[in-house]
Amino acid sequence: MKIINLLKGTKPGVSCELFPPKQGSQLANALEIVDTIAEQKPSFISVTYGAGGSNAGEAVAVAAEVHKCGIPSMAHFTCINADDQGIESMLKQLQAKGIDNVLALRGDLPEGTSLEHAEYQHASDLAKKIKSFGDFCVGGACYPEGHPESAGLNDDIEKLKIKVDSGVEFLVTQMFFDNDVMYNYMYRLLAHGITVPVVPGVMPVTNAKQIQHICKLSGTKLPLRFRAIVEKYGDDPEAMKQAGINYATAQVLDLLANGFMDVHIYTMNRPEIIGGILQNLSCIVK
Repeated sequence: MKIINLLKGTKPGVSCELFPPKQGSQLANALEIVDTIAEQKPSFISVTYGAGGSNAGEAVAVAAEVHKCGIPSMAHFTCINADDQGIESMLKQLQAKGIDNVLALRGDLPEGTSLEHAEYQHASDLAKKIKSFGDFCVGGACYPEGHPESAGLNDDIEKLKIKVDSGVEFLVTQMFFDNDVMYNYMYRLLAHGITVPVVPGVMPVTNAKQIQHICKLSGTKLPLRFRAIVEKYGDDPEAMKQAGINYATAQVLDLLANGFMDVHIYTMNRPEIIGGILQNLSCIVK
């Protein structure tokens, strides 16, 4: 099932992201996590891989397990260390496993590195290559608060338009904690002629220690109401976990009620997170 067809349907859904184990370790445990999350019936599952494609083989195995469970699977691709031969090899592996959804990304650059002389420098380059290779549904990433490296939000959206014009059929956003930011972003996308489906990305924060690191990396801002939750419950792991799931549930409910067909959950490979959200929405997402 191509994800673009899900997003053009009438049934709301909640999807999620997983990451594979580090190269050569704990693959069996990762496959068990897939099976557990698949039982929750997310609309689709995306599978990341390590910096520079370091565990691409494990990523293909995890994506294939998702597909075997009857859930649409989407594999991530990044520009870092990418070349024609490697891309074509991985795309052939995905085709052989029946996986026809790919998320084309530039990828986070390791400190001190550059793509200036790389064969693939932008996600748009990668999208063009994937579209020319076979019948893949290609998604891309976007940033409601602007990419941390961009000159500003308008500059970032202009570059996003290039990505969409290169063959990206839908977009998945970086996490955000204030839905008003997302709604404002949608108006800006329309003003720039970007009309492909957009899947909002939500991260349930269940560990107070991770939040500052996450926001530093992504440039995401914390609304005051969420800061209050972290300050109140951050020292109680079980209370923070419950509060984080409920805050994320409220975000998802509001987004679905306002017309989005899918919301993507960054699960950090914890089945109880996506399970808790879907349980809270059991009469809404069926």
